[in-house]
Amino acid sequence: MTNTNITNFRKNIFEYIEQAIEFNDVINVNTKNGNAVVMSEQDYRNLIETLHIASVPGLVEEIKAAAEEPLEDCAVYDENEEW
Repeated sequence: MTNTNITNFRKNIFEYIEQAIEFNDVINVNTKNGNAVVMSEQDYRNLIETLHIASVPGLVEEIKAAAEEPLEDCAVYDENEEW
């Protein structure tokens, strides 16, 4: 995470935005009224998706349990199987 003040951010906004997009850096901008965070759209979307997944009761536990299951015990995908 990069920290900067609002004056420096204004002077170098293009570089900070490129840094957020290209290197997935999160920019913390300090102002006298509080702080703001700048991040890439992709990082924001990933964060929202993670929060959504974590909010579904029991889903995180199911994912963890599935990750521990031996690969040879996993079901084989059958494209003809009805859901």
